[in-house]
Amino acid sequence: MPNINLTIFVKKIIMLLSMTGYGRADDSYESKKITVEVRSLNSKFTDVRIKLPQNYKEKEQALNKLAAGLVERGKIEISIEVQSISGDEEFSLNIPLFKKYHQELTKLSDELGMEKKGLLPAILKMPQILNPTQESIDENEWEVVRKTFLKALENFNAFRRKEGLALENDMIQRINNIQSNLEALSPFEKDRIEQIKTRMKSHLEEYLGKENVDQNRFEQEVLFYMEKIDINEEKVRLSQHCKYFIELLNEPVTLKGRKLNFIGQEIGREINTLGSKAYSSAIQVHVVNMKDELEKIKEQVANSV
Repeated sequence: MPNINLTIFVKKIIMLLSMTGYGRADDSYESKKITVEVRSLNSKFTDVRIKLPQNYKEKEQALNKLAAGLVERGKIEISIEVQSISGDEEFSLNIPLFKKYHQELTKLSDELGMEKKGLLPAILKMPQILNPTQESIDENEWEVVRKTFLKALENFNAFRRKEGLALENDMIQRINNIQSNLEALSPFEKDRIEQIKTRMKSHLEEYLGKENVDQNRFEQEVLFYMEKIDINEEKVRLSQHCKYFIELLNEPVTLKGRKLNFIGQEIGREINTLGSKAYSSAIQVHVVNMKDELEKIKEQVANSV
């Protein structure tokens, strides 16, 4: 098999994205500080969730649409905060809900014989008791929030690309390691066949007697057996799969994780078949090395978009 250096297939266009990522952007408008943070976790699908101030709820659909056009696969969590720089945000007290909490908790305290000390501070921490005063959205403020949102997504995607480059370089190296181990099998193949042939003949002579062994029939059986354990086809297919894996890595498209996973499965099948046909401890060492590299590749693929 020719010595193929797979690094020749590496291009300069790197499009693989990491599944996990982080991005942040800050800005200000008048007396308010605007902060947007974007995080992502592994997910088979694109799932965007946005946490934003109550008075910005009407803009949630517009923000979701912006995010959907700029992010790829993953569980994307986006947090938007609009805070007063002087810390003088106005809050409204939800009096009906406060009274309801107080009534129920007082009743429960009496039933359990518990002290009521600290009841009021505890109620103030309950959900929806204190809410920022609703304000109409200033369109100029909204424009600043929108631009900050886009900047955070831009930083998030830049982070993903940087991490994706590290994943890609690691996978390229590991694919090359698999190819190196594959090429290292050739010197052991001829010795393997001679060892098997000698062992088979020795067993026949031991059980039948040397004078009773039909040499022509023995050679036919050896040829038949050698065909069954021949690994040349597996070597060719494995080399082709490795080449295709690198080519796909360098295609100028996104969302390659699923395809890379499928190719990884095919690589695994060929390596397993090589192992089952090896009948050589030296070949098995290289097969184990290839399996180890493939497992690490699978981990990296699972972390890519």
